[in-house]
Amino acid sequence: MADSESDFNLKVVLVSFKQCLNEAEEVQLDHYLAGWKGLIRFLNSLGAIFSFISKDVVTKVQIMEGLCGGPGREHYSTLQSMVAYEVGHKLVDLERRACHPDSGCRTVLRLHRALRWLQLFLEGLRTSPEDASTATLCTESYNASLAAFHPWIVRRAVTVAFCTLPTRRAFLEAMNVGPPEKAVEMLGEALPFIERVYSISQKLYAEHALLGLP
Repeated sequence: MADSESDFNLKVVLVSFKQCLNEAEEVQLDHYLAGWKGLIRFLNSLGAIFSFISKDVVTKVQIMEGLCGGPGREHYSTLQSMVAYEVGHKLVDLERRACHPDSGCRTVLRLHRALRWLQLFLEGLRTSPEDASTATLCTESYNASLAAFHPWIVRRAVTVAFCTLPTRRAFLEAMNVGPPEKAVEMLGEALPFIERVYSISQKLYAEHALLGLP
């Protein structure tokens, strides 16, 4: 996680999420985490305003890297194998945080929720006119995703902070792929892969009644 913020390039995220699904459409955790590292660099490049999300995401990525590289690493090659292993061995706290507060299932769920917010926000940037309010785009994306899982005081602080966001052009230039038009083009290529990974993960968690993990 010590990579320079200036190293961010949207192409890295695109490649990671392109490679995320194997032939069986299972989510490969190494590529998933690589994609998140790129998204973290993007958030950090935009300043402290997104630290409320990026700091938590960094922690979650580190937890998952520990599991993926630990003694039971063979169970953490894909999201599907992880869920089967942890649910089958009762390694998930289903009703309250107790014995397994840092289970892979709970940790990825937090990343999954944040990914939905970023996906919606980036889609808004891609399709909005040049003079669109990034504060409005970000607030709408947040309200449709992460807001439901944050207490009121956090929601209020976040909404106020969004009012200081840079322009749409500044966001697109921060993606480091050339002029804004090129960033929009690349978002159009990357976002379907992110959406597919999100949808498969959402379905898997729903099937195992894991979407409400405490």
